[in-house]
Amino acid sequence: MITLTGENIFLRALEATDLDFLYRVENSEALWEVSNTTTPYSKYILQQYLENSHRDIYDVRQLRLVICKTEDNKAVGLIDLFEFEPKHSRVGVGLVIFSENDKRKGYAFEALKLTCNYAFQHLNVRQVFANITQDNKGSIQLFEKAGFKKSGEKIDWIFSEGAYKTEYFYQLFQHH
Repeated sequence: MITLTGENIFLRALEATDLDFLYRVENSEALWEVSNTTTPYSKYILQQYLENSHRDIYDVRQLRLVICKTEDNKAVGLIDLFEFEPKHSRVGVGLVIFSENDKRKGYAFEALKLTCNYAFQHLNVRQVFANITQDNKGSIQLFEKAGFKKSGEKIDWIFSEGAYKTEYFYQLFQHH
């Protein structure tokens, strides 16, 4: 079964040609809260990251894939697997659809489903988890639609724009 190709999107590894897209996404201050970033990334640092992006998830404990539209191969976002723990059979997931024009079209939902299936089938994890701030209504709706259940909250966990925010912990378990 092909896990990384869906109806409207496909997921692929980072390529050298993704440097400009990666630069725009990583340096968008609007996304810094969700990525725990406080300073911009240089193209040089991102180039180094791209050159090492082929490394195995078992080695680096993370994997970043590009979300592309099937119709024109255009990159619309990124989805990350992070904090991969084979011993505990779990991995975190986070994603971003970059342009407002590409949001609310089902790309994130399809990418999330494909990535979770990939994690369950190929990484043999028992669960996929996500951390979502309380005010990120779009992500909460997306993850709940994908079957994730809120199982906890970290009170005042994220400090952003002069205020503390509570972060919710969501989990999706593999069905046997």
